[in-house]
Amino acid sequence: MITLIYRFIAILILVFCFGVGTNAQSLIGAWEGYSTSVSGEKLRNVMIFSDSYQVLSTYNAETGAFIHSNGGSYSLEGTTMTEVFEFHTDDTSRIGKSITFDINLTDQKLSTAGHGLELNRIDNGGPGKLQGSWLISGRIRDGKTQNRDTSRPRKTMKMLSGTRFQWIAYNTETKEFKGTGGGTYTTIDGKYTETIEFFSRDDSRVGMSLEFDYDIINADWHHSGLSSKGNPIHEIWSVRTPEGTK
Repeated sequence: MITLIYRFIAILILVFCFGVGTNAQSLIGAWEGYSTSVSGEKLRNVMIFSDSYQVLSTYNAETGAFIHSNGGSYSLEGTTMTEVFEFHTDDTSRIGKSITFDINLTDQKLSTAGHGLELNRIDNGGPGKLQGSWLISGRIRDGKTQNRDTSRPRKTMKMLSGTRFQWIAYNTETKEFKGTGGGTYTTIDGKYTETIEFFSRDDSRVGMSLEFDYDIINADWHHSGLSSKGNPIHEIWSVRTPEGTK
């Protein structure tokens, strides 16, 4: 049964990961599609695109049980996308390799010809104020800033559309996948609130809502409050670009 699920996911990867449109519509934002596993589970497939990075995740739509995630950088040329995987929970042999694929894109739908599967747009980058790709670049502890080199292989990336978020911890050198979680978020009056829909490390966190203070200081996102374990945190995130951060 697991093998059949992985085959199903492989098809989803082709459909959802390697796309651009037949017109000038934008990929930026969040997309979703629903499917059924061979065991009858309802699966939700969510994809988030920023300017240069993307992430796809599949999880049980009813329980939030995590199933799969992959992602990395991408570029568009005509109707062809080229993606380089930075992480892949099912097949680490893909990491570091590029793949090209064609898709069809309209304002509200993203699909790949020949597979009969499609994603519907959730948002186009709004209304949240943190849309984009971010790398954790520091923490503040006891009033002291501890910087982190974002160019090193071990990364924690956070992808945000206008309504969706997902963090991913991984190592491009060892190809290890450390964990991921995601769901919805809002940014209102200086408060960043996450509602968790899936968490690869602990399904019991599904449904939790966490509120943080946030601010943009010198282009960096400062994020402070209590973690899902109740521990105080003050994180610094920097915008990710193909060259690193800015």
